[in-house]
Amino acid sequence: MARWQLHFLFWIAYLALETYFGYAWIRTQMADQAAWVVFGRAWLGEAALLPHKVAMVYACFWILSPGRLRTWGPRAAWLGLVLAAASVVQRLVLAYWVGPVAYGSNEPPVPFDLNRLNNTLGDLLFVAGLAVAAQQYRLQLHAQAHERNLTREKLEAELRFLRNQTNPHFLFNTLNNIYALARKKSDQAPEVILRLSQLLRFMLYECRRERISVAEEVKVIDDYLSLEAIRYQNRLHIDFQRQIDAEAEPIAPLILLPLVENAFKHGAGESRFAASIRLALTLAQGHLHFEVENSKEQPAREANEQIGLANLRRQLELLYPGAHLLIEDGEQTFRVVLTIQLRQYATLGVFDH
Repeated sequence: MARWQLHFLFWIAYLALETYFGYAWIRTQMADQAAWVVFGRAWLGEAALLPHKVAMVYACFWILSPGRLRTWGPRAAWLGLVLAAASVVQRLVLAYWVGPVAYGSNEPPVPFDLNRLNNTLGDLLFVAGLAVAAQQYRLQLHAQAHERNLTREKLEAELRFLRNQTNPHFLFNTLNNIYALARKKSDQAPEVILRLSQLLRFMLYECRRERISVAEEVKVIDDYLSLEAIRYQNRLHIDFQRQIDAEAEPIAPLILLPLVENAFKHGAGESRFAASIRLALTLAQGHLHFEVENSKEQPAREANEQIGLANLRRQLELLYPGAHLLIEDGEQTFRVVLTIQLRQYATLGVFDH
C-alpha cells in the first residue's frame, strides 16, 4: 500500500472515531432529532475541525523528522508554537462555526476560557500523539526492514565471494591435470579438455541458479571423477556408492564437490604409490549424508585445507545452518562426513539475478 494511502486511511479512521465521540456527546442535547440528523451534525462539526489538525500533525512531523532542528530545545519551542496556534484556531472554529452552525447552538460564543482551552489542548495532544506514534512505528518498521536488507546483502556478497573462490580452485586443479597429461604427450589430453569445458559451462551458467537438483550435482562429481581417473589411471582406485530416493531434490550447487577435490588434492595428489578414494552418498527424505575417505601417506596440511574445507564450512553456515561437517584425520586415511537436511535451506536470493 502506498504511503499516501496509509495517511488517507489514518485520517478517515480518525474522523470516524471523533464523529462517534461527538455523536455520543451531543445526542442527549438533541433528543428530539433523528439519530441520522444528530450523526450528520457530529460529522459536520468534526470535519470542520480536521483541516487545522492535519496541518498541525504534519508540522509536527516536519519538526521531528531526522535532520531538522537536531537539538531538543528548538524542537520543543516550535512544537509549543504549533500547538498554541492550533489551539487558537480550534477555539475560534468551535465558537463561531461548530457551535452555532453544525450543532445549531443559540448560546453566545465563548472562544476562550480555561476549561475550554484545557479540553482543546487534550483533543489536540491526543491526535498529535496518535499520529506521531503511528509515524514512529512506521519508521521503526522501515529501519528494521532496511537493516534486514543490509544484512542479507552482506551475506549474499560473502556467499558470492565464497562461490567465486570455489570455481577458480577447481579450475586450477584441473589445469594442473591437463598440464601433466600434456607433458606426457598423452592422447587423453583432448578428452580431458572437452570434459573440462563441459564442467566450466556448468559452473558459468547452471551455478547462477540458487539451487540445482541432486542429480545435477552428482553428474558434476561423476565428470570430475572421470577427469581424475584419466590422470591417475591404474594407480588410483575410486569407489563411488550412492543411494538416492529423489534425484530432483534441490541442493545448493557445488556444495559437495569441494570434499571430492580435497580428497584428490591431499590424497592421490600427494601420494607416490597406489591411492584410493571412497565416496558414499545417501539421500533419504531430504536428509543427505555424504562421506569421502581418501588414503594418505603423510599428515594433511591444515593450511592447504583452508581454501576448500573452510570455504565449504562457511557456505554451510550461510545456506544450511543445521548442517554438520565431521573431519577425521587418521594416520593412513583422511575422512570427511557431511550431513545436511536439504529442506532446511536458508534462502538468501543470491543466484536468482
